[in-house]
Parts: sequence; structure tokens; C-alpha cells
Amino acid sequence: MPVSYESAVARMYALGHELAQTPSHKFDLAHMRVLLDAMENPQKKFPSVLIAGTNGKGSTAATLASILRASGLRTGLYTSPHLVRINERIRINDDEISDREFALLHDVVERTAERLVEDGGLPWHPSFFEMLTAIAFEDFATSKIDIAVLEVGMGGRLDATNVVEPVVSVITDISLDHEKFLGNTISEIAREKAGIIHENGLLVTLPQSPEANNVIGHAALERNARAVSAVPYVPPVSPKAVSYTKREKTLTAEDADGAEPSGIRSIYSLEVMGTQITVETPLIGRHQLRNVALAIATAEELSRQGFAITPASIERGIHDTRWPGRFQVIAAHGQLPEMVFDVAHNPAGAWALRSTLSSIYEGRKIIFVFGAMRDKAIREMTEILFPLAERVIATLADNPRSATPEEVRDAAARTGAEIETQPDVCLALKRAQSAAGNDGIVVVTGSIYVVGEAMRILGVRANGR
Repeated sequence: MPVSYESAVARMYALGHELAQTPSHKFDLAHMRVLLDAMENPQKKFPSVLIAGTNGKGSTAATLASILRASGLRTGLYTSPHLVRINERIRINDDEISDREFALLHDVVERTAERLVEDGGLPWHPSFFEMLTAIAFEDFATSKIDIAVLEVGMGGRLDATNVVEPVVSVITDISLDHEKFLGNTISEIAREKAGIIHENGLLVTLPQSPEANNVIGHAALERNARAVSAVPYVPPVSPKAVSYTKREKTLTAEDADGAEPSGIRSIYSLEVMGTQITVETPLIGRHQLRNVALAIATAEELSRQGFAITPASIERGIHDTRWPGRFQVIAAHGQLPEMVFDVAHNPAGAWALRSTLSSIYEGRKIIFVFGAMRDKAIREMTEILFPLAERVIATLADNPRSATPEEVRDAAARTGAEIETQPDVCLALKRAQSAAGNDGIVVVTGSIYVVGEAMRILGVRANGR
């Protein structure tokens, strides 16, 4: 008899958080292939787009999946990590996998894994991410999707998702992150990301740092892959360029649960597939212009492969994109101030957040609720963000990798910011809301886990609807 949903989730977490105390033997695609072979290779039963990068891969995946849905395609979307519930990671046509289906598929994969370990087919039990990836593949296969959009978990070359033969590989912006696993330089990290470029494959990307460009270019040449640039779909972003950010309406208390992500959108015109369209995305910030461009370029390549994608469906899909926790704005209502949730968790993400805050909330009082994982570049992130703050409430998520509030405060000593510590996210939110008053902005950031806890406490829906 299958275990309950609660038991299935508990068993998953018993395998360990994705990057906490990770055994060196985790990353091995041969073992992932053994598991999938025993499951009759569900990943071969649908075409896939595989997306890697340091920042922006989730936003690109969400935008592309929305375009594909708007084109009438039954679309699977696999992303990580989650904000509130594990089900968020596996979606079909934007509907999360149900609790019942998750429990049933977990049972299928768990029994297969146990049998393989007992029979010597696998030397050890699959990891949390390997299990979850297998569950997603099985869900997509049994649901007979038309196409899957897969976000790489970490790196690319040895990531569990990289067992697919993608119809398109996409590489978003690369910066320093997860150095313990991927390397200490941009070139080393780019080499791992470029592992998703397959022999005779198709790559969609954008120019970025010379080090990353060099590695990605050489990998594409070595594997005889065709490289497509998304540059034609990036609007001008020079300092003198017009601002594309517009507030659609005055937010009301009805918006406070996240039903309407923000009322703030980036709006601009582009020519796509020979037709002028209006790009209207809820993903805010100049960095998101690059992610939307990658999604558009990928959609155009898929249309050339026979998928029924049109300029109108691209326009509609971008408009309908939902990707919570990425500069997600919740209206001031009652006695609560306006709030921003952003999962910036590395220096590049912090710079993007700082730029967007400066352009939208210039002159406004900003209170940060900040918590980060201990293995992140905390000092650098705080030196980027905290100069914007009138006050910072340092806190921590319920995660074994979390830095303590005191560690955050010490790392930020050179910023000169006014920092107080709170032992949990709930107390931090209360202090921040009080400090912000009616006219301030509370920004929750530093870690997807801190943002997720805050959303759960405040009842903000993580499905973006």
C-alpha cells in the first residue's frame, strides 16, 4: 500500500537537503540512468528543453513554459527549489502535482530504487534531487505532455536532469555561486553549465562575460552544436534608454494575497517572427529583459521544429507568466506596508535587486528582512544591498545551512547599516512591518528559504495565482 503524501515528503527530506552534507558520490549520471532504465525511461517519452545558468534559469523556464501553454501545448515544468511546498517543483499546464499523485509516484520510484540497491544495480540510494527528478519524469510521461521545460538543479554536466536529449539547450547568465561544487572561477562554473550542450544539439544563449563566452563557444564547437543568440530580443538597456517599467494600477487589499503579483510590469515592443508584438512581463528589472529574450528565442526555435507557436501566443504567454518570489510586490493594506519578495541569494542577484529597488522605490524608506545560507557570499551581498536600507532585520530560515542572524550582522559590519537580529522569520517580519510604518517598503530577501517561510507565514500564495 502506498505511503501517505506526508510520509512520502518526510522520506524525501530524510535523504537530506539538496546541498547539506552532500556525499561526494551524489553526482553520477550513470546511476541516474540505471534508475530510469528500470522505470522504462520515462524521460524519453516527451521532448524537453533544458535550461542551465547561475541566475535567471527559473525565470526563463517559467516564461517559456507560459508561452508553450499559450500555444496550446500540454507543458510540463520542472524547477527547483520550491518556496512553500515541494509540489511546486512539478507542474503540468501550471497545475502543481497533486498530493495523491506525488505519493503514488514517490512509491513507484522508491520501490524501484530499493530493488536496485538490493540487487546490486545501484551502490546506494538515489539522492533527494535524483528521486524528485525521476518523479517528475514519470509524472510527465504518464500525463502524456507535449513538451517539458526542465530547469537544471545545479551546474549542468552532472545534474540529474542532464540525462535527457534536449531539443533545445539554454544557458542563462553565469556568475559565482556553489563554488564548493562547481569551481572557483567563472570559467570553471561555465564548463559545468556548458555540459548541457549535446552533440549536434541546439543552444540558445546570450553574450556575457568573456570567460563564460569563451567556454560556452568552445563547447558548442567541440560538440558541433548550433548556437543561437537571443540578442535580437533584448531591448536597449543603456543608461540613457527609456524605462520599460510601468505600474498598471493602484494596488488594493484584494491584491495582497498575491492573486495579482504586483501591478508593476515591464512593457516594450519587439519584432518576433516577422510580427510586431508588445512584450508585457510581470518579471521586473533589467536583468529580466535578458531572461525573457532567451525564452522568446527558444520559442522561435521550437516553432521551426514544428511546434505550433505564433507571435500572438508568445505575446500572450509572456503576459500570463507567473513566477513568485522574483521581485513579487504585495500591496500595502490595512496596517501592513508594501512588501517585496525576492529570492536574490548571490552577489549577481543582489546587484539585480538593488538596481530594481533603486529604479522603482527611489527615495522611499526600505527595511530589509535578510537571511542567507552559510555557504553563500554573505558579506558581498550585504555590502551591495544594505546601503539602501534604513534598517535591516537579520534572521534565519529553518534550514541546516542557514547562517545565524549574528553571523549575518558580523558579515555586514562594514556596511554601517543599522542591523538588529531576530531568531526566526515570523518575529523578523513583525519588527520590519513595525519599522516600515505606512510609507515604508519591507523587502524580504537573501535566500529562497527565507522568502518561502515569509510567504507561508503571511499567507501569500506561492503558485502566483
